[in-house]
Amino acid sequence: MPATPENPDAASNAGFATGNILAFDVGSRLIGVALGNRLTAGARALAAVANGDWPRLDALVAEWRPDRFVVGLPLALDGGEQPMTRVAREFARALERRHARPVELVDERHSSREAAHRFAERRASGAAKRKHAADIDSLAAAIILERWLADGASSITTPATS
Repeated sequence: MPATPENPDAASNAGFATGNILAFDVGSRLIGVALGNRLTAGARALAAVANGDWPRLDALVAEWRPDRFVVGLPLALDGGEQPMTRVAREFARALERRHARPVELVDERHSSREAAHRFAERRASGAAKRKHAADIDSLAAAIILERWLADGASSITTPATS
């Protein structure tokens, strides 16, 4: 399939399996991005990107050549949907259209709280400073991906069926 503006790298990953996965924590202002790999079952925070900055997101996809994407699905504590749930689903569908790879939605409840806790621990140990607070978004994406990998990559729903 040839590349198009809506699908900038349709041909770039054809027949090439990297094992890489990009995960996203979609917020109203920023999108946290993390990189993981099925073979190593590890995940790490990568970047915080302005919501809507598709050129930067496309560049990360081109750089890391993931086989699939994982997008955090922000559900209410009772498991119901909330306004940001729709935003995350729309982002997942756009990502799937642009990059012609599977996108999986994962329950992200408590990931931001856990990311804030981990960041506070890093600050207390001197490994992070307040000016690195945007890292919380990418750390939340790493937590979402860690959970997905730990669950055997099986507790998922896809945007097309949700």
